[in-house]
Amino acid sequence: MVRTGRTTHAHDGDVVVFLIGMRINSPWRVRAWLPVLLAMPGVLRELAAHPEHGALGARTCLGAGGPFVVQYWRDAESLHAYAHLDGGLHRRAWQRFNARARAARGAVGIWHETYAVPAGHHESVYVDTPPLGLAAATRSVPVARGRERADQRMRLRGAHDHPREGASA
Repeated sequence: MVRTGRTTHAHDGDVVVFLIGMRINSPWRVRAWLPVLLAMPGVLRELAAHPEHGALGARTCLGAGGPFVVQYWRDAESLHAYAHLDGGLHRRAWQRFNARARAARGAVGIWHETYAVPAGHHESVYVDTPPLGLAAATRSVPVARGRERADQRMRLRGAHDHPREGASA
């Protein structure tokens, strides 16, 4: 459902943004890459069913290099703990990938990037959209009055707490 006007996310704490994706290097080697592709939906369902693992939300995307997922986590410790959880779908999928990757060297690649963003150093603005990104992972709220046209640096609490060098306090 589209929310008209400007909205933002309602999350004041730390957040970890985790990007994970795959690259199909040999499209004709379907048996090498299809299991990798099919593993992620199950992992995302498991995370959605168990918020205690620390995942706030996720969005699946298709980029020029292949499919990838943007995940939002409450902290890096939760992400790491889930990645190594005995009996979790991710760990089993990772073990299967490693076994298949040895048999089909170079047919499919995987990648991930992790960004730990401290409280006060993340911001979002959405205009006439349904809740997306961090707002979908947490909660979408209207942009506070007087902040509609604010400079991005001023929307980040860190800019208020730590004036730029040479700026008057």
